[in-house]
Amino acid sequence: MATRTRVERSFRGISERLAIRYLTNLGGERVDEETVEGDDWTAAISSDTVDVGPTLSLTEVTVVFEGDPETLEPLVEDFAQKAMRAGG
Repeated sequence: MATRTRVERSFRGISERLAIRYLTNLGGERVDEETVEGDDWTAAISSDTVDVGPTLSLTEVTVVFEGDPETLEPLVEDFAQKAMRAGG
């Protein structure tokens, strides 16, 4: 059985909807409200509101990627580039 890796990354300033769109654009298919699956990978999305100052809060989306290590490395990097351009 192939080794599976788990990578958790958080991104501020994007929505779950946008995270799902990015993941489907990267070759995944939405399987439910918070999960996208691709070839040799799965991504689970969740979000929370975080305070970044006394009067400001942002949405922080957390994506837990699981899959083949060789598949995940470029996937996580590509997703992070898309998320950083949109969010903060």
